Amino acid sequence: MRNDNRNYDYSEIPVNRRPEYSKIISLLNKGEKVLDLGCGNGLLIEAMQQEGQCSCKGMELSESGVEICRQKGLDVITGRIDETLPYGDNEFDVAVCNVTIQMVLYPEKLLAEMKRVSRRQIISFPNFAYFMNRLDMLVNGRMPTRMLFGYRWYNTGHIHQLSVRDFNELLQAVGGLHTKRKLYVSAGFKPIDVLGGLFPGWFRKTVILEIVKE
Repeated sequence: MRNDNRNYDYSEIPVNRRPEYSKIISLLNKGEKVLDLGCGNGLLIEAMQQEGQCSCKGMELSESGVEICRQKGLDVITGRIDETLPYGDNEFDVAVCNVTIQMVLYPEKLLAEMKRVSRRQIISFPNFAYFMNRLDMLVNGRMPTRMLFGYRWYNTGHIHQLSVRDFNELLQAVGGLHTKRKLYVSAGFKPIDVLGGLFPGWFRKTVILEIVKE
């Protein structure tokens, strides 16, 4: 099927820095060991190594993504991130999962494994309860497409859409974790950012959370 993003081909994806990278790097300490889960074509790993001066490994399901990473000399292996990971307990200082938790079959397993293999976790995701999605559903009465990035409900890889409240519920279900810091990507429009400070569940489009063990 054309225009299907359930199986990413990173060879056709533009090499663009995502706006959340700087936010994620700001949560890292120099020299930390970082695991990037769902690392794609390795752009975030490169940024964390160069700007954050961290030692990074990655894991990615897409063969094209892994190949691109290895061509860059990055330490990346192939595998599913929502299964038992091939790493030891607390092997890493930080486990990162950037805008990918909504794309796996078992988000609860992913979060539990991040908790197991790292001392801190950084997770970002598109907030599907963003006000434009709510309006789209209200007016059009169908699955909002604004945050499906041009895809439709039947051919998107975003199989577990979630809101800020949904993620908090997942934290409770996994247990032993709490949110230490919350960061957000600017909407690029000051009134929306101001409203986001008051009502993040409605007006924050991309959420970045630092999670720590209790």
